[in-house]
Amino acid sequence: MGFFEKFKKGLQKTRETFFGKIKSILKGKKLDEETKEEIEELLILSDVGYEATEYILERIEKADGDDAYEALKKVLIDILRGNNDLIISDLPFVISMVGVNGSGKTTTAGKLASYFSKNGKSVVLAACDTFRAAAIDQLKVWGDKTNATIIAHQEGADSAAIAFDAVNHAISKKKDVVILDTAGRLHTKKNLMEELRKINRVIKKKIENAPHEVLLVIDAVTGQNGLQQAKVFKEFVDITGIVLTKLDGTAKGGIAIAIAKELGIPIKFVGLGEGIDDLKPFDAEDFVNALLEGE
Repeated sequence: MGFFEKFKKGLQKTRETFFGKIKSILKGKKLDEETKEEIEELLILSDVGYEATEYILERIEKADGDDAYEALKKVLIDILRGNNDLIISDLPFVISMVGVNGSGKTTTAGKLASYFSKNGKSVVLAACDTFRAAAIDQLKVWGDKTNATIIAHQEGADSAAIAFDAVNHAISKKKDVVILDTAGRLHTKKNLMEELRKINRVIKKKIENAPHEVLLVIDAVTGQNGLQQAKVFKEFVDITGIVLTKLDGTAKGGIAIAIAKELGIPIKFVGLGEGIDDLKPFDAEDFVNALLEGE
């Protein structure tokens, strides 16, 4: 199944519940007051959020021409299009995965390892979540599946030491990518947030500009709560991109638009299913077309 087909299938619930209705209301029409209220309600219900919704409606009203639907497509693509590509520059390229418990972070780290392996990159997976033995075991399974090297210590070990060892190993063995699976943390726990900063400080001793990417994993099903998580994480660490998981499991895929507009953080990958190949690089045009058109 191609990338666009995956987007289309993964966004089916959101399209059928909200954005398909928006398309039928707006297609070939101007935005009048009655239509505006309907669209506003549908956008907010789909988790686009108030701020982004008002911005979208304002842009549609200012657009030239009679087709409000085409104006909507353009504004959504503009909001979502950013620095979406994850480009491997320096080697080893270090990616830190962060997020709250239950967001799908360890699974995403594994799927990311698979994505890079299939693109010819050698991968090191670092089990920096030492609070849960299950997370270490889970990552080892992903290592077997993806041909990645696993760096792990015992449960309760210092996560920064594991990150340091993983980066050291990647340098000595000339590996391409290091993925740090950090502990899932409630964004309210300040000490865990400080631990993230410690990991970053430690790996900078080996590679000055590492981590090259800090990807915040957000479960799309949590909707606006995911947006709040992102706001708090952004205060503590320099988030460079979002991975939005479980988009196929929600009718409120509008959260992608809220995140891009309110936080200005690009979406790098989206999870569109349970399979190992269901983590896809984000493409704004494909996403919007799948959201609205489904064809």
